[in-house]
Amino acid sequence: MGFSSYAEEDKTLDADLLQYVLPEDLLRYGLIPELIGRIPVAAPLQPLSEEALKQILTEPKNALVKQYKKLFLIDGIELEFDPFAMDAIVQKAVDRKTGARALRSIVEEFMLDIMFELPNKENVDKCIITRDVVELGAEPIYLEADRKSA
Repeated sequence: MGFSSYAEEDKTLDADLLQYVLPEDLLRYGLIPELIGRIPVAAPLQPLSEEALKQILTEPKNALVKQYKKLFLIDGIELEFDPFAMDAIVQKAVDRKTGARALRSIVEEFMLDIMFELPNKENVDKCIITRDVVELGAEPIYLEADRKSA
């Protein structure tokens, strides 16, 4: 078993032990009693799985992806996120170790430029966000409509 596997096992062990922390343990750790008394409940949090992050990104009524899709629909443009792009967004959030809080900032990093440039594009009906857009800052795929003047 290599060092990294011991470290992973140790993190799991620490996360399991946190649920059993008592006020006396916090006192022995060095927190002052005045502070401990103001913390009525200690609730340890477990890191979110990649699947949970993906659900947070897409499923709730006010999910981030749904918000951006509605914003694009205001301009008459359909927005689509490639499944690999979603995986890349989730992976960035996992790498930052900030959980679901990271999702908005990650999406905004690449979407702000796209939303700024979109009004300059003509005849765009659909915008597809790919993995390269998320990871490399590449241009999204724009699908244009055939508009014939009468």
